[in-house]
Amino acid sequence: MNRFDDLEVFAKIVSEGSMSGAAREMGLSPAVISKRMQRLEQRLGTRLLNRTTRQISLTEAGEGFYERIIAVLAGLEEAEGFVARRSSDARGLLKISAPTSFGRMHIAPHLAKFLRANPELTINLDLSDEYVDIVSSGIDLAIRIGELRDSTLVARKLAPVRRVLCATPRYLEKAGMPEQLSDLDNHALIAPHNQGPWKLEGDEGAIIYRPESTLLTNSSEVVRETVISGMGIALRSTWDVGAELESGHLVRVLPSYSATRGLGIYAVYPSRTFLPAKVRLFIDYLSELFGPKPYWEKGFHDPLAKTREQMIAEAQEGISA
Repeated sequence: MNRFDDLEVFAKIVSEGSMSGAAREMGLSPAVISKRMQRLEQRLGTRLLNRTTRQISLTEAGEGFYERIIAVLAGLEEAEGFVARRSSDARGLLKISAPTSFGRMHIAPHLAKFLRANPELTINLDLSDEYVDIVSSGIDLAIRIGELRDSTLVARKLAPVRRVLCATPRYLEKAGMPEQLSDLDNHALIAPHNQGPWKLEGDEGAIIYRPESTLLTNSSEVVRETVISGMGIALRSTWDVGAELESGHLVRVLPSYSATRGLGIYAVYPSRTFLPAKVRLFIDYLSELFGPKPYWEKGFHDPLAKTREQMIAEAQEGISA
């Protein structure tokens, strides 16, 4: 960088016509300007300036050198301006990784508005339920759902996640409404797509319940569709089945139990240093879109305060309707 600094000092002396003028323009002392000029001439092995007590003029070598470096300095300034503009505007390609269901339901429908506001941006949205190494894959931003593990990546929470036990009213009419957790042993249960246990919290604290299911699948969307079809009881996120809970197509089961706290929807990215505008703007967009009370829960009223009789009555009303 000293070499470019010395070139800039030389060009400024020529444009200002004196070392003192260059010193004022660059906010440096005349002594520093003189020292840098001497260093440049020593490195080149030739005199660039003729110095007198009254004026400074270019030598023949200085004239040829000035003509050549002025284009270099102008190109450097243009390059810095290009990067500066890119750091404040969203442009180029934004590569996003997201879980399949969440990306389809809660990211894809909102891309059009974001792209209209940022017309110089192109989005590559990759949907996968597999863990993606965003650094090696060149991903700018990943959406992760769950409990955030320790990581070298940077994360920003976009919204809370609430998971509840639910089933259709018709299934509950036939199989009965569970009154306590042990009653689940006599019900048709739909295990998670990763075959993991249900991590629940109730009045007695944290509980690990392992559902035994006649259906095994690697697809979260299959689990969603089977519980909506009336196959049995599943543990689902409200972002996934909020509309069905609001309409009454699904009702909560054992409402005093829900998934463990600390779950969230996170935007994860490699580093907060020199965060590109395209990443920052998209994270801000999602954060404002979702927020602490996500839109998928605004029409869903938590039935925790309802009695068991009220729950069964509402389920039966949904069946007869």
